[in-house]
Amino acid sequence: MTAEASATEETAQPGGTKATQQRPNWPTAVLRTARPRQWPKNLLVFAAPLAGATWGRPHGALYALVAAVAFGCASVAVYFINDVVDAERDRQHPRKRYRPVAAGYLPKSHAVVIGVLCAAAGLSAGLIVSVPLLTAAVGAYLGISFLYSFVLKNIPVVELIFVASGFLLRVLGGAAATHVPPSAWFLVVCSLGALGVAVAKRYTELAGLGPAAIQHRPVLRYYRPSALLAAQWLIGLGMLAAYLAWAAGERTDAQPWHLLSAIPLAAALIRFGMLTKRHTAVPVEDLLTRNGLMLTCELTWLALFVTGLQA
Repeated sequence: MTAEASATEETAQPGGTKATQQRPNWPTAVLRTARPRQWPKNLLVFAAPLAGATWGRPHGALYALVAAVAFGCASVAVYFINDVVDAERDRQHPRKRYRPVAAGYLPKSHAVVIGVLCAAAGLSAGLIVSVPLLTAAVGAYLGISFLYSFVLKNIPVVELIFVASGFLLRVLGGAAATHVPPSAWFLVVCSLGALGVAVAKRYTELAGLGPAAIQHRPVLRYYRPSALLAAQWLIGLGMLAAYLAWAAGERTDAQPWHLLSAIPLAAALIRFGMLTKRHTAVPVEDLLTRNGLMLTCELTWLALFVTGLQA
């Protein structure tokens, strides 16, 4: 679909009926391209202060908020540029073809300008608050993301690692902004968790779209659903083991609570694996945030974890 497409489009609905989707105006198209549903990922900048039970420095919460905004701007920049790069391929995808750039609602030139401005804003945040390591983390995130979009997304396994690195850089950016040094086990847990999510995304794409998935993401030709599912479970076990090692290594009153919190964490990992296996095309983010049982496991883990911090 190009910029000359009609102002409405028809989408199939359950039961064979069709619904007319109105052409969004420019601000709405910009907001949709910015993907607000993805913004909660940037809360990972609070992970290090949360795990350390300290803000690390005076006004640490404010510095963490600045880090969240910086990564928010950087991630939005990546979405805009990525949508320009993938526009032609997105038009062949059952869901992505309705992205504003692919559908012709947002001109590519506009998307590029907005992306550049957002990238500049993200890089400037660390300089404004005199945290050069935050700027370095945001710069690394942007560099890796663009390298992925233009080169690495077609290299199997390597592309998974680079997708996962985006999550870890948010954690490191938050640690740098608040001056809370993360432990080695904590970084292992975060890394394995991010890698597990990346593997699950590839599995749901391949299992949900079937043979057509390769047309939309060529790297999927190198993966097998059974291997991805097995990798997800193994990564989950590794993450749980690392979490237990981290909790067991604590020398505070929080240790019993954090060891106990491994139970709902394990339940969440099992539930996530079961949801992934359903051969659904639902985004992985929705599996993590829109399933009742999954949310119950996550909130129970969080409650036990925070209780330990207060012990």
